[in-house]
Amino acid sequence: MQPMKKISTILDRYANADNYLFALNDLRGILPNTDSGAFKTLLSRAQRAGVLKRICKGIYLYPRVNYPAGRVLFHTAAKLRADSFNYLSLETVLSDAGVISQVPLNWITLMSSGRSHIVNCGDFGHIEFIHTKRKPADVADQLSYDPDCRLWRASVKLALLDMKLTRRSMDLIDWSLADELV
Repeated sequence: MQPMKKISTILDRYANADNYLFALNDLRGILPNTDSGAFKTLLSRAQRAGVLKRICKGIYLYPRVNYPAGRVLFHTAAKLRADSFNYLSLETVLSDAGVISQVPLNWITLMSSGRSHIVNCGDFGHIEFIHTKRKPADVADQLSYDPDCRLWRASVKLALLDMKLTRRSMDLIDWSLADELV
């Protein structure tokens, strides 16, 4: 079977609304004996043919399944930093709670034990990772798991503290509402 056909056949069979994002290693497992140059060429051809859509460096979306479009950035963040401690915080959490009036469109903010970095995800938006030295045990009581996003989510109180510690602008915060939620 031709490599492009093999990728397409396997993804048609196994990809679904829960498993629609693939890291390079995931795709490499389909064709383990292909050398790296040929594999890169194959990925490029797969993108041009619409079999795969590149989200960011190393992450690809299989567009032939019905995926949750509004959650792609969140799921990509979880996949990108699966080996780090991450949680949604800052403007993302405060906007979701209604504490800041402006909704960041196509931009999510996370605290991460990894390095600070902004990941450009093309048409999908941006993921901003902000480094934290905190350990999970330090903030565990202020985190809850969000299964829709596949990430931990800070409480409003923790998100406000993160805003202060990272010296983010506090101008948009509705303090009367923030005080009610804290």
